[in-house]
Amino acid sequence: MNLSLYSVNAFLILDTEGARVLAKYYRPKGHPQGESKQFQTLKEQKAFEKGLWQKTKKAGGDIILYDGHLAVYKHSLDLIIYFIAGPSENELMLSTALNNFVDALTLLMRNQIEKRGVLENLDLVLLCLDETIDDGIIVDTDPAAISSRVSRPRPDTTEIIINEQTIMSAYQTVKEKMAQRIGQL
Repeated sequence: MNLSLYSVNAFLILDTEGARVLAKYYRPKGHPQGESKQFQTLKEQKAFEKGLWQKTKKAGGDIILYDGHLAVYKHSLDLIIYFIAGPSENELMLSTALNNFVDALTLLMRNQIEKRGVLENLDLVLLCLDETIDDGIIVDTDPAAISSRVSRPRPDTTEIIINEQTIMSAYQTVKEKMAQRIGQL
């Protein structure tokens, strides 16, 4: 049995009809378990996803062994979120990582983990995923830390709030300056 840090082979989000919303497959180069011939083509990926969805669309559990892969999944309103790993990986670690990833998404998306919200905030979802998994390796399982790194504003940006009062103030300043200049002529 080869032990490794490569814990996740794929990340999937499927909708209630089994259609792909988001998928990211990890295949580390040079890793013996990562050199699998499966998932190399889009056709193979879609066939795997369809079969996996058929097995998990109504299942009550959150862990399944399907087609030689361990699938840990969580149902949301109209989505199913999956972490796919090799059969010898630690189910508890995968389940913890998935639950905390979903918790971080819940914080970032203000409790709206649904298909439309995921598609509209795809950047947040992918950043959150990248903070949780790096090239198939689970790197963080703290939802508060993950969400804070994703939502942190860049230090070189400043927020400028423009509202009606700001515009009126600018107009008033320009009006006063013009009156001064006209008075000087």
